[in-house]
Amino acid sequence: MSDDTPHRHERIARHPTPGGLNSLQYWTTARSPLRVALNYVVIWLVRINPSLRLKNWLLRRIGVTVGRGVSWGLESTPDVFWPDLITVEDHAIIGYDATILCHEFLQDEYRTGEVVVGERAMIGAGAVVLPGVEIGAGAQVAANSLVTRDVPPGATVAGVPATEMSSGSPE
Repeated sequence: MSDDTPHRHERIARHPTPGGLNSLQYWTTARSPLRVALNYVVIWLVRINPSLRLKNWLLRRIGVTVGRGVSWGLESTPDVFWPDLITVEDHAIIGYDATILCHEFLQDEYRTGEVVVGERAMIGAGAVVLPGVEIGAGAQVAANSLVTRDVPPGATVAGVPATEMSSGSPE
């Protein structure tokens, strides 16, 4: 990817926490424990349920923006703390056991950021998408990749961290 590709850190909100303990120790002040428990139960149901329509309906109930014809693979996991920061556009595919994170608990702060998965984009099995990342329309993320920056529309990325694959077309 080129150097002019926006970095996810430009879209991340930083939330300092009091000193002494890591930020995860303060999670109950960041998000309501009741809300997180409800999100967890709904996401657990989504992970094990084979019905794509029911998955999308349940995810919309906890704030995920889900387009038409979106497919979530079994065991895929949207963010439990901030599912309302996820947008998955029409006909995108989230592969088996893929994870979409909208938060990072660090030592002295936690960070939150929206994740957008574009129309007809595909996220492979076991891939992890970090907060603040935008995956362009028609883009593809290979299985087991770690997406740390935006993926341009139509691009294919792979690896840890994910980098754009060359076209490999002969001259």
